[in-house]
Amino acid sequence: MLSVGPALLLALPVIVVMLSVLQPQWSVWTHLAETVLWDYVNNSLLLAAGVGLGTLILGTSLAWVCHHYDFPGRSAFEWLLLLPMAIPAYIIAYCYTGLLDFAGPVQQTLREQFGWSYGDYWFPEVRSLGGAIMMLTLVLYPYVFMLARNAFRDQAQSLLEVSRAAGMGPTAYFLNVAIPLARPAILTGVALAMMEAFADFGTVEYFGVSTFTTGIFRTWFGMGNAQAAAQLSALLTTFVLLLLLLEKASRTKIKYYYQGHKHQSQKRLKPSPVIAASLLTFCLLTLTFGFLIPLWMLVNWVWMTGTAQFDGHFLTLMWNSFSLALVAALLVLVLALVFAYGRRLYADPLVRLPVTMASMGYAVPGTVIAVGVMLPLAWADKSLDSLMQSLFGVSTGLLFSGTVFALLLAYAVRFLAVSLHQVEAGLERIKPSMDQAGRSLGVGPLKSLQRIHLPMMKASLLSALLLVFVDVLKELPATLILRPFNFDTLAVRTYELASDERLSDAALPALSILVAGIVPVILLARAINRESH
Repeated sequence: MLSVGPALLLALPVIVVMLSVLQPQWSVWTHLAETVLWDYVNNSLLLAAGVGLGTLILGTSLAWVCHHYDFPGRSAFEWLLLLPMAIPAYIIAYCYTGLLDFAGPVQQTLREQFGWSYGDYWFPEVRSLGGAIMMLTLVLYPYVFMLARNAFRDQAQSLLEVSRAAGMGPTAYFLNVAIPLARPAILTGVALAMMEAFADFGTVEYFGVSTFTTGIFRTWFGMGNAQAAAQLSALLTTFVLLLLLLEKASRTKIKYYYQGHKHQSQKRLKPSPVIAASLLTFCLLTLTFGFLIPLWMLVNWVWMTGTAQFDGHFLTLMWNSFSLALVAALLVLVLALVFAYGRRLYADPLVRLPVTMASMGYAVPGTVIAVGVMLPLAWADKSLDSLMQSLFGVSTGLLFSGTVFALLLAYAVRFLAVSLHQVEAGLERIKPSMDQAGRSLGVGPLKSLQRIHLPMMKASLLSALLLVFVDVLKELPATLILRPFNFDTLAVRTYELASDERLSDAALPALSILVAGIVPVILLARAINRESH
């Protein structure tokens, strides 16, 4: 029952945002509707739809290629193709802007080779809605790739044999059997990618694309209207929740079951040398555009700037970022452990419902969570300050908002679901009979957790800690809005330098984030491969 209070606290920011619509700011809404509101709606929907379609095609195709065909390098690509997950979308946007912009090496080379001048040729504009869709697709397709590959892997060899006996060729089998059976997993991956597209701030802000996340930021800081920003946040949250409901409804209508507990996995086809080379090229090009080119750009920029950026300020950024990420990861891990263990011990809906509400924060953009955290904390600060001044004539100032506490609360709301999933997965592997045996020996729930469960969950706890650590390290909008005065992180510094078009100077903090993100991605790939064997 100890989990109910903290769960309600973590659910509070989203509740505050949704309740803000009860006091509409009509003048602000009229102004927004006459100017930019429809741009926010159209661009946000087009961005999410484009990323959903792109990740669907790219992720599903790669998953089928790596599952169904045996070609050189296939086993390596099964985990290499997950590496783009380590790169935040805003960092890959900076890299491709530096590469493809007018002053970048690609256009410079074209002008030198053909003697062109400005206006003599057409080149696609990377800073556009289409460019944002491409950037997000390149880093988010692994969501679909992972889930689709696992779904294809669970399909039995007998399905393929029966389909062949019915006269189905490879394409017909893929479209009429493999895809429908894997559809629930594929749609889940697409929904996750679309939610991340709705939540993106750094990429669309840098590319000058007006979406809800940029609109919330401008309404709050440009117009100074936190209430209107909260109501924009509520509208964005409604879109995200509708997406979640559609994804859930689509899965309830398409459930498939495999007969028996064991089945023979499908054997991979040995393609002709030409097709094998084509498949290898497809995987290699995806890896190159999604990971190797951004990595090369960052390393090249760091090499160009040398040790100029590695100074005392950078060390302070490192300390702020890593210490904040570690504290947040530990806090979220403890909360996830309390919530997961509480749900294991108590089947009461009064316990499960608040935890479910608290874990919905991952579906809510960081900008929205920042608004939802700031409003109640600012109210608490103002109320406490008024009380202390009336009683003792002392001003307490900002004790909650504008402090590290606000950041930690936002991170807990945003990333609880990541940690909770890992912790619950670890608990589910422990048979309930272990709990019963502990109780029969007079061991209470707390001692049972300490002596039985925690030692058996070390791998899950470490995974949860690492995943949240890296997510906090990459988080931009919540950190940008809620950070204390003069408190910068690697993500914020990267954003600030890139916004000033100092891309080479932004490379070192960006590369630090990327390198830190590679570790949990590799651990995740290893865990998936272990489960598949």
